Amino acid sequence: MLVTGGAHRLGAAIARAFAAAGWRVWIHFSRSGEAAAALAGELRAGGANARTAQADLAEPAQIEAMMAQIEAEDGPLRCVVNNASTFEPDTGRDFTPALAQAQLAVNLIAPLLLGRELAAQRERAGGAAGSGDASVVHILDQKVHNLNPDYFSYTVSKLGLAGSVRLQAQALAPAVRVNAVSPGLMFLSGPQAPDNFARASRVNLLQRPIDPAEVARACVMLASSTGITGTTLNVDNGQHLVPLGRDVMFAVDQAPGGAGEPS
Repeated sequence: MLVTGGAHRLGAAIARAFAAAGWRVWIHFSRSGEAAAALAGELRAGGANARTAQADLAEPAQIEAMMAQIEAEDGPLRCVVNNASTFEPDTGRDFTPALAQAQLAVNLIAPLLLGRELAAQRERAGGAAGSGDASVVHILDQKVHNLNPDYFSYTVSKLGLAGSVRLQAQALAPAVRVNAVSPGLMFLSGPQAPDNFARASRVNLLQRPIDPAEVARACVMLASSTGITGTTLNVDNGQHLVPLGRDVMFAVDQAPGGAGEPS
């Protein structure tokens, strides 16, 4: 399996979860080569088969070259988890085409291209049609179910990816299944202060921080469950069911007393 943006944060948790489940793991990185190599070494020390692969996901030719390299060295992949994303602040009033296109390239076009390449690998290998063995798992964001106008271009790119789950599942069937996991706030984001994160991470129905390991285990489950395709799982402690007018990091500072907890 390949996890994009696998050197840090959720990507690293996903790599660890798949390795623990016995999968061969490729850790993609763009600029974090040392961190990716360290994680691969950690996984190998634990008995896993783990390697690294580099590509700028904004460049389609580099994606294609990376997938060809993996296929040549390790055979066809069984799973791609599209975790990497760019997350830049803008609004519908001030976004620039350049910033919007940069986020669309990494957050939407790259995942679709990786799915296309996975399907091509499986077809070249003569994989059993309809076996359900191969899959794509897209990492979304609870923002696509709980809209607010902050991070406008990022949200548009994730809305596109969310909308593609069922369409891509239809397009790549029966060779490849396509599913998604939609997490909520798990890590410090952009300019967010630790105190703000401590409050914002509890703005969900369960009023507790979301565990990245739970999100990672959901990815393994979807990759291993051969009867599931075209499905999105919300793994966010119910954050998508707590409507806010602003992104949660801003909303908690606007709440009375700064508590930011759901009523």
